[in-house]
Amino acid sequence: MTRLEITHATAPTPGGINEDAVVTGPGFAVVLDGATATGAPTGCIHSVAWYVRQLAARLSSALLTNDGELREILREAIRELVADHGQTCDMSNPDSPSSTVAMVRARGDVLEVLSLADSPVAVQRRDGSVQVVVDDRTSHLSSYTRDAVRGFRNNDNGGFWVASTKPEAADRAVLASVPVAEVSTVAVLSDGASRLPERYGWLWERFMADLASNGPTHIIDATRAAESTTEAGTFRGKTHDDATAVLCTIRP
Repeated sequence: MTRLEITHATAPTPGGINEDAVVTGPGFAVVLDGATATGAPTGCIHSVAWYVRQLAARLSSALLTNDGELREILREAIRELVADHGQTCDMSNPDSPSSTVAMVRARGDVLEVLSLADSPVAVQRRDGSVQVVVDDRTSHLSSYTRDAVRGFRNNDNGGFWVASTKPEAADRAVLASVPVAEVSTVAVLSDGASRLPERYGWLWERFMADLASNGPTHIIDATRAAESTTEAGTFRGKTHDDATAVLCTIRP
């Protein structure tokens, strides 16, 4: 019987509120990364952190009780959440609180993976190779101005999808499956915790070895150290970000 050992760490942007969330349970792990409000009216009385935590709670409950497909579980969780706050909030507003989603679940002899928006899952096989599963559409937008990103959000026409007000976003998530017997470790990450390979030149193999040897807290600390030496404007986006890292170790 396969055993999934899970450890995790999460940290806010220095001086900020953590809009990430992480939930784990028997055979599964979920990381959510909330989209910080741009300053435009959201049409919602709730905060990004509220949305992320409510979605995390619904996904955790479903993964504990529902053996359905990951897209189906995510779609239903978004639908329930929209129903809960749609009476007080404008569900048509493109700036409504939203979140990326990264999920893994060991079911039978298969490891199932889901990524919606830019939170990656890295799967290291027993032969040492690393497969990164990520919905990278946010990296290929034609413009990154605030208005452009608003127009691209939850849009098939050159845009990207996040969990927010449209349950059908779940159908755009990237899926992968790997035989559990081939897997040694898995990293489930918010993009704030995947910067070492994505920004700072680490190979994913090095990242996974460091994560397995030293743990999720060390990865976040190493990320903060790298960010502290980075000049503003070196990379697109924020110098610092909320960071969440989950390490799943497969024990046969």
